[in-house]
Amino acid sequence: MSDIAAAERLRAWVREDFGIDLVAIDPVGSGADVAAEVGRGTSAAGERYAVKWSGGGTTAGLAVSAWLAGRGVPGVAGPVPTRGGGLWSERAGRRLSLAPWASDEGALDGGMTAEHWEAYGAMLAQVHSMPVAEAPESLPREEHTHERWASAVRVLHGECTSDELPDDHLVRSLAAEWRSAADRIAALLTHADALGRKLRAQYAPEVVCHGDPHLGNVLLRGADVSLIDWDDAVLAPRERDLLFAIGGVLLPFAPVSRQEQQWFFAGYGPVDVDPHRLAYYRCVRALEDLAVPAAQVLENRAPEAERADALSLFRGVVSSTGLVGLALASAGNGSTAVTS
Repeated sequence: MSDIAAAERLRAWVREDFGIDLVAIDPVGSGADVAAEVGRGTSAAGERYAVKWSGGGTTAGLAVSAWLAGRGVPGVAGPVPTRGGGLWSERAGRRLSLAPWASDEGALDGGMTAEHWEAYGAMLAQVHSMPVAEAPESLPREEHTHERWASAVRVLHGECTSDELPDDHLVRSLAAEWRSAADRIAALLTHADALGRKLRAQYAPEVVCHGDPHLGNVLLRGADVSLIDWDDAVLAPRERDLLFAIGGVLLPFAPVSRQEQQWFFAGYGPVDVDPHRLAYYRCVRALEDLAVPAAQVLENRAPEAERADALSLFRGVVSSTGLVGLALASAGNGSTAVTS
């Protein structure tokens, strides 16, 4: 199906399911969610919407964002209801959902001021203060298990250390990088397993967490901030979210400075952070950030430019200043400096 025909089909679905006539839908990408297509839809009246057609994840993100928006949490836009009052519709085996378009200005564009960081902290604090007993039942609970990413990394290790690599320069570059980091990747798996076992046996208060609140999911409008993409929402210890303010280099090209941490906690408020939980979440995130770009490099049907970008991301994660090193350091000494 051509891009034009696909856009026309999507516009027809939105009109039939949501009663909104879009004159255009411009693709904006889907980030790391390869199972989703995301576009910016514009109505004849100039209203703009985020249009998402997704085959991955669960419906919990839509339910949670609707719940939070309905209770007035600032910076959270709930989904636009369907004509039947639902939060999404089913089309061709995927979920189709709409949300008001928050902003064209992303936090990663370099516009995060002290005021924005404080608002970001205050918004997450309000999310974390919401009554867990009233949260949507579809919201999953943290179990401190990570087999999804551990399994993916083990499979990728086998592929990247195989003696029968394809004649592809990107794959061979990835394999060389992987082999060079193999000992550290093995240590990362060991630490994640050990920390997971320890934390499963310990009680920790659970809060409503976004699950992936890095700056790529933060949008700016004037002095206000919005948090989008609630697909990883979860009931978990607050460290699950605070990792992204304390983590340092979760996005290698946008590290969080000590000053930015201070601004964030000026909005969030004082908090005692469990260094072991923070270390665990760093390890799990490092496994994910290894697996996702490595798998993209190995997908030879994808455009070469996208695979080259994925290789660059992988290199950043295993670099001397990347997340793998940070995760191993925090897992090894069980302590993390936190400014709050």
